[in-house]
Amino acid sequence: MTDVTTPSTEPRRVLVLAHTRRDEARDVARAFVKELTGHGIVVRLLRAEADALGLDPTGYDPQIELTDSETDASRGCELTVVIGGDGSILRAVELTHKRLTPVLGVNLGHVGFLAEAEHEDVAATIEAIVAMKYTTEDRLSLDVRAFRDGELVYSTFALNEASVEKAARERMLEVVVEIDGRPLSRWGCDGVVCATPTGSTAYNFSAGGPIVWPQVEALCIVPLSAHALFARPMVVAPSSVIAIEVLGGTEGSGVLWCDGRRSVDLPPGARIEVSRGLRPVRLVRLHNAPFTDRLVAKFGLPVEGWRGSAERRRRLLGGSLGEDS
Repeated sequence: MTDVTTPSTEPRRVLVLAHTRRDEARDVARAFVKELTGHGIVVRLLRAEADALGLDPTGYDPQIELTDSETDASRGCELTVVIGGDGSILRAVELTHKRLTPVLGVNLGHVGFLAEAEHEDVAATIEAIVAMKYTTEDRLSLDVRAFRDGELVYSTFALNEASVEKAARERMLEVVVEIDGRPLSRWGCDGVVCATPTGSTAYNFSAGGPIVWPQVEALCIVPLSAHALFARPMVVAPSSVIAIEVLGGTEGSGVLWCDGRRSVDLPPGARIEVSRGLRPVRLVRLHNAPFTDRLVAKFGLPVEGWRGSAERRRRLLGGSLGEDS
């Protein structure tokens, strides 16, 4: 975890991204713009989102900055505030990953595991940004490369997972999985998920994989509906290189998905390599709540009957995720 230090004499800048098709997200985004500019912070918006929010850049002091470049939107910004669900946060990570801009998610979705704040905490979140009372936490990411006939044809990154899946519902995908240059097993399956600890509560969890605490450095592998005796979820070293080969000569082709947002078709013979990302993803933390508390709150886990200390019971059963343990 990295402490945030006071920037230089350059004006503070914050990129604001929102799920502009939702009324609630638009209202929250406007509140952030108004309050942050009111405290002298320059707010940057994608031009299309500013139009969707109905904002006039000249109506604020300091004036709102607009950009048409998604790939360079966070340049010079101390953080990115993203308002929406986990899908919106993954989009923000995609836009800011190149510059390692910290991402602060305000949850308007359902579970919102990647979010640090809930929509009812907007005032406190704005106050924390203004006062710089937040820290940043680096999360392990994945570098993903796809090869055809030995030639690199696609490369990207993922925060949650990279999954190789069958392209046609009625056909099975035949793959061989390799770990650190050695073959592990051949599966006829619906696909294979390779996840980070951050993504262990996403697709990995739905597929029966283990939940991994964010502080643990490891990679998860989960076969999807594999027809094989050895087809259990596995956890490998963060230094491992996972390779998935789509077997040539089979009828089924595959699709590579990264964070459910970016995809590329995989013909028979394609090879996908997944390894620890060279760049982490930097998330903003407002609280020091343990990950266990987050699991209990997000999944609504039953903990009645726990016989810890009275103070700890009060915090877990009736307190806020924002309280220290």
